[in-house]
Amino acid sequence: MTRTDFSMDLKNKNILITGGSMGIGLATARICLQRGGKVAICARNQNDIDKAVATLQQEGHRDLLGLRADVTKENEINHALDQIASHFGPLTSLIHAAGVYGTIGPITQVNPDEWFEAVKINLFGSFLVARQSCLHFQKNGGGRLVLFSGGGAASPFPNYTSYACSKTAIARLAETIAQEMAPFQIEVNCLGPGFVLTRLHQQTLAAQELAGKEFLEKTKGEIAKGGVPAEVGASAAAFLISDNAKGITGKFIAAPYDNWKSFPERLDELKKNDIFTLRRIVPKDRGMDWQ
Repeated sequence: MTRTDFSMDLKNKNILITGGSMGIGLATARICLQRGGKVAICARNQNDIDKAVATLQQEGHRDLLGLRADVTKENEINHALDQIASHFGPLTSLIHAAGVYGTIGPITQVNPDEWFEAVKINLFGSFLVARQSCLHFQKNGGGRLVLFSGGGAASPFPNYTSYACSKTAIARLAETIAQEMAPFQIEVNCLGPGFVLTRLHQQTLAAQELAGKEFLEKTKGEIAKGGVPAEVGASAAAFLISDNAKGITGKFIAAPYDNWKSFPERLDELKKNDIFTLRRIVPKDRGMDWQ
């Protein structure tokens, strides 16, 4: 077996997946279970959790736990982490897929309170989940954390400022805590899943002209084509918590576009430079000799 054999064995992995009741989170839970992991999914809505657990159980999965937890509430995250430990054993991996689109429209037309609420869920939720899971990882001798980023993190995303700003910040959060947690054998990465058809895009269709003509048409086109399968991002997330990804940390990876399956054979290159990270562009990067 070579390091790029993608059997991706997740046996002996105890995994929490936030936002695991639907969309990318549910697809990630399914793949992790298929790879032998013990999986707990959490979300804010108990009915959604129950439906997801029932679906996965009907597919034959048994090492599964459904938990209600709001990622912006420390006590609820801690309760979920404690439940995993009591059911499966020490936490080894966490995949944070929970998130919202938030406000849609030009900055002059969005509601400030709603804008801030989206940032609270996406960014503060990511911070809190990362913080509490790292506390568990430190006690357990290490672990692997994957935070989902999204559209607007690598380029401007007009009319979606709350989403774009929070998702960009998540990428920098992952880079930063990867360095902070390195002494504790904790590896942290950020993942963009691509244009996956989730409930979020129904919000774009409902927003109509507030979404901007260009992105509205793009959304309609992607829906017509079927978008990026949720399994693409889910597979990348499963890879990043597997032993195949050992040594890969502090990276911002676009699941549909980056050849992440080759990463285990490129560890030296990944470690020695700033590829797959957020950086400022200066004149010399574009062949200019002034600054």
